[in-house]
Amino acid sequence: METRPPLPPFTQHTAIQKVRLAEDGWNSRDPARVALAYTEDTRWRNRAEFPVGRDAARQLLERKWARELDYRLIKELWAFSGHRIAVRFAYEWHDDAGQWYRSYGNENWEFNDDGLMAVRHASINDRPIQAADRLFFWPLGRRPDDHPGLSDLGL
Repeated sequence: METRPPLPPFTQHTAIQKVRLAEDGWNSRDPARVALAYTEDTRWRNRAEFPVGRDAARQLLERKWARELDYRLIKELWAFSGHRIAVRFAYEWHDDAGQWYRSYGNENWEFNDDGLMAVRHASINDRPIQAADRLFFWPLGRRPDDHPGLSDLGL
């Protein structure tokens, strides 16, 4: 059986770790790698899509990162209890025409005993921004530890 530490039930420390690991994974923009953090029968709500299963989640991520270019994400713990974590997030990206966006949202996560995410409910809003209004400038990939988080940026 595969495990994905830290494992539930979560403490504040392990919930923060789990959120950062999820952020790091999504910032890799590697759908196959990210999908491994989810159960085989994971259930998602992502915008108007409701994928079921790890393969369907991977396919959603492939489409997402083909459309959302130069994607950079910050997640922040909002609440946790037992096997559940709630986060808020913002990410910046541009489309193939060069229009930049900042997408804001909240996610509710539920994990199995092995630390794999079984349920992911995401609510996301996109706001067009000017390139001059961008806040996320680290090189593509993992956000540096010294880069401000959402609260620090006033988001």
